[in-house]
Amino acid sequence: MRLFRRHRDRQTETPSRPIEEVDLDSLLALVADTLGYACSFAPGGRTLTLSGPRRIVVRLAGLRAEARRRSREDWPMLVSEHLSHVLATVDEPFDACDLAQVRPLLRTRIQPDDDLGSARLVGRHLTADLVEVLTVEYGGTERPVRPEEVGCWPITAAQALALAVDNARRDERLSVTEADLGGVAIRRLSGPTPGAAAHLRRLDDYLPVPADGVLVVLPDPATLVVHPIEGIGVVRAIERLRLFAQREFDRRADTLSPQVYWWHDERLALIRADLVSQDGQTRLVVAPPPEFARVLAALAGRPDGGTAGG
Repeated sequence: MRLFRRHRDRQTETPSRPIEEVDLDSLLALVADTLGYACSFAPGGRTLTLSGPRRIVVRLAGLRAEARRRSREDWPMLVSEHLSHVLATVDEPFDACDLAQVRPLLRTRIQPDDDLGSARLVGRHLTADLVEVLTVEYGGTERPVRPEEVGCWPITAAQALALAVDNARRDERLSVTEADLGGVAIRRLSGPTPGAAAHLRRLDDYLPVPADGVLVVLPDPATLVVHPIEGIGVVRAIERLRLFAQREFDRRADTLSPQVYWWHDERLALIRADLVSQDGQTRLVVAPPPEFARVLAALAGRPDGGTAGG
């Protein structure tokens, strides 16, 4: 049974087009009508022109690509979200489906995975709990880029994320301050926009990075706090950083994560450290990933107690 009827515009459609595309066009016409717009398709279905309160040209390559990846049951929601997004962003000073226009505006932002819900965004997991999301930044604001927009570009989503990271590193320099956190030396790297984590991949531009990497906390999207791993004192550093991150998480509205992470070999790994209350006391229970546990064992086994760098 068809989920929706087909609608053919004989002035713009040709019999040679795949029936799936014609069905998608029928759904686009139906949703446009409910939004108060008439529509017409360019030859071949490359674009859709909405006529109504405003005249809007909608590129369809990305939407068609996304529809091919999804079941037909998802199409009504996909089309509705896409056209609603087009109308909501019509006053943006660029066409997000045109890579040439948005290339210099691309950035990334890290968000907790739990905050994303069912939102369809373009991104990649840095850890199980943190996602690096592709955004477009303009006029002091930013928004996520949708898959249908990236689907119009002649590059992959992974290449787009790489472009965004390069933009952030080229256009923004983080400020660096040194501090003592209960006897643990830290460096705080801060930027004016919520994309500081993009600089993780060039951390050696800001400080010497030992062979074993650094501990990192991300108290908010514009800040990195790091501690180089140079000795067994890193165990104490985990405790101090975890307590610091939790305090920031509890008192701020724009926090990112209360956890401690390990940056090593271009990868970010969670060092799970839970605050456990027992007999009126609070203690930290650390469960490091196996690879990090091996680093701790190697540091502890050094003749000098693991105090040498690199």
